[in-house]
This record gives sequence, structure tokens and C-alpha cells, in this order.
Amino acid sequence: MPTLHTYDYAVIRVVPRVEREEFINVGVIVSCPGARHLEAAIEIDSGRLQAFAPQLDQQALQPWLDAIVAICRGEASAGPIAQLPPRARFHFLTAKRSSVVQTSVTHVGRTAHPEGIVEHLLERMVRTPR
Repeated sequence: MPTLHTYDYAVIRVVPRVEREEFINVGVIVSCPGARHLEAAIEIDSGRLQAFAPQLDQQALQPWLDAIVAICRGEASAGPIAQLPPRARFHFLTAKRSSVVQTSVTHVGRTAHPEGIVEHLLERMVRTPR
């Protein structure tokens, strides 16, 4: 029987007008401590985001989304937060905030294949159904 790993995840959202609380899912963050796995992935459907929020400067948004990925990877260029232990980085990234880039509440799951969970969540939570 394969080993099941418990993981936490949050969906990364773009909230163009915070006061309206409307959002588009653009990525996921996954933490699986048992497999020593922390990963984020971003996929923006530019056309969909443009239709949803034509006033939003997508190029100005990109560095904020890239920072999430860099923090998960522990890149030195991402600053002191990226040097924290993986679990602390996950908690920092998923903390509630009122900004254009937010995360959902965290959810829990179990998988035998933690390396494939990001792709699964992108397909399920971010990509437009075909």
C-alpha cells in the first residue's frame, strides 16, 4: 500500500477591487511537510483577467506573483522570508491580507504522489474547464 501524505494548499487569487471581494484564481501553493515539499505555481489566463478587470495592470501584478514562487523555492533573491523553514513560509504566504493578491483559506488533502498535486490543483481550481 502506498504511503499517503497529508498536504495543505491554498488557491492564489487576484482581487482587482478589494472592496468588491471578487476574484480570479491564478495559482496554488502546496505544502507537504512529510514529503519535504513546498511549491507554488501560477497560471494566468490573460484574456480572462483582462475581461474581468480591464483597468488592472497585469505587468505590474506579475512581480508579486513571481515572489510567491520564489519564496516557496527559498530563493535568496526573495529576501529573508524565503530563508525561513518551509512550513513558516507557507504560513506567511497564506496569511489573510487585504491586497490585490490574496490566498484562499487553507485546505487539507492526502495523496500518494505529492509531486503531482500542484498540477492536479491547477487543473481543478485555476484552469478554465474545457
